[in-house]
Amino acid sequence: MSAREKPRLGVFKFSSCDGCQLSLLDCELELLAVTDAVEIAYFLEATRKDMKGPFDVVLVEGSITTPHEAELIRQIRKSAKVLITIGACATSGGIQALRNFADVNGFLDIVYARPDYIETLDTATPIADHVQVDFELRGCPINKYQLLEVLNAFLNHRKPNIPNYAECIECKQRGTVCVMVAKGVACLGPVTQAGCGGLCPASHRGCFGCFGPMESPNTTALADRFLNELGQDKGTVLRAFRSFNANAPAFREESLKHE
Repeated sequence: MSAREKPRLGVFKFSSCDGCQLSLLDCELELLAVTDAVEIAYFLEATRKDMKGPFDVVLVEGSITTPHEAELIRQIRKSAKVLITIGACATSGGIQALRNFADVNGFLDIVYARPDYIETLDTATPIADHVQVDFELRGCPINKYQLLEVLNAFLNHRKPNIPNYAECIECKQRGTVCVMVAKGVACLGPVTQAGCGGLCPASHRGCFGCFGPMESPNTTALADRFLNELGQDKGTVLRAFRSFNANAPAFREESLKHE
């Protein structure tokens, strides 16, 4: 198949740390198969090519935090047949969405000597708040194998096979002793979507919720357990839910109960 006949892939970045784009480069041997299957038309992290749309598949990392980004994502959406958001920033607003719970002008005054030069929005919001999104791939950062599965699925016109169960399942599959039951460590695993392979509990730490809320999470029950069985205070519970996915609706609503 000639390069001209391959599906055209665009990778774009908004407000973020670039970590999810690096997950694509971290595919290493699998990256050869990706480049064989698609023409990478726009991916500034990996190539100097700056080809215009239309694109068959677009991956978007990062949240919308400025008026320029809000306009740019609308232009990108028009050029993309399929738009997939990757990572916590693109799917829930990311760590920068902590501004949504505070006065953004207060942050500007503290950080910048001349805040009047800064043009920013009061909020950091996920891509889906601005344009239609065809699929959201969670994680901070994303799981590279899940990314390959999503790309494969859309290139072959099928539904991606991404788990929607709790992180606890991955701990059991790995044979990790539950840190909350055995050691009384606060852990978001029961309400967090699987994806990392149970990395933190395997290192004797509680899950930080990097992959965001699972489907139908019972955050109220978990928060009650933190407070009443583990002896956590309300501030600790608030901070547990107000992290990488603080703006994800289920985590946001639970954190607001503990302000």
